[in-house]
Amino acid sequence: MITAKTFRLDGRLALVTGSSGGIGLALARGLAQAGASVVLNGRDAGKLARAAALLAGEGLTVHARAFDVTKRDEIDTSVAAIEAGIGAIEILVNNAGMTRRAPFHELAAADWDDVMRTNVDSIFNVGQAVAKGMVARQRGRIINICSVMSELGRPGTVVYTASKGAVKMLTKGMAIDLGPLGINVNGIGPGYFKTELTEKLVADATFSSWLINRTPSRRWGDVEDLAGAAVFLASDASRFVNGHILYVDGGVTATL
Repeated sequence: MITAKTFRLDGRLALVTGSSGGIGLALARGLAQAGASVVLNGRDAGKLARAAALLAGEGLTVHARAFDVTKRDEIDTSVAAIEAGIGAIEILVNNAGMTRRAPFHELAAADWDDVMRTNVDSIFNVGQAVAKGMVARQRGRIINICSVMSELGRPGTVVYTASKGAVKMLTKGMAIDLGPLGINVNGIGPGYFKTELTEKLVADATFSSWLINRTPSRRWGDVEDLAGAAVFLASDASRFVNGHILYVDGGVTATL
C-alpha cells in the first residue's frame, strides 16, 4: 500500500556531494525535509558551514564534512569517519560537478582532465567508498546527477557532454553490479536551472528566450523542482526502480 510514509526518509543518513550551494543544497534540503539526516559536502569549509547553518535554522538535521571528491585518500578517510561518527550512509547523492566551455579543437587538455576528474572519477571513487558499506548491509540508494547533456549537446560543451554521457552509463553499470546486493542506483538528469552558475545565461535575454521557447514547460527550472525526484529515488516508493535516469527538464529532452 502506498501512503505518505512510503516517501519518508526518517532515520536514514544521506551524503550529498557538492552541496554547499545550488542544486546540491536544494537536493540536501529536500531529503532532510523528508526526514533524512543529511551530510553536506564541499571543498570550501566556510561556505559549507554557512549552508549547514541555513538548513539547521530551518529545523533540519544536518552535518557538514569538507573533503575533495577528486582525491581518493580524502574520500576514503571522510567516508570512514562519517560512518564511524555519524552513522551508516544509506543514501548517496553524487552531485559534485563542473564545466569548462570551448570548441573541441580549442579545448585545453588540462580542462578535459579537470572536468572528467570532477564529474566522472568522483562518482566512481565516492560511489565505491560508500557502496562497500552498503554491500555489507545489503541495502542502499545511490543517485548520480546526470544532465540533459547526457543525451544532448550544444556548441562549446564537448567535455561536459562527454562527462555526463559517461555518468549515465556509469549509473547503469553500477545498477547492474549492485542491484543483486540490495542497492538501487539511479540518476537524475536536470535541465536548465536557475543557479549561481547560470546567472549569466539567465540574464542573457537572447539565450533565455531561446531556452524558454525550447522548453515545453516554458520556463527555467527552479532548484526546488529537483527535490521531489531525489526523495522519490531515495525512498521505498522507488524500490523497483534501478538503472534509470529521471530527466527533470520541463520536457527539453522530449522535443526537437
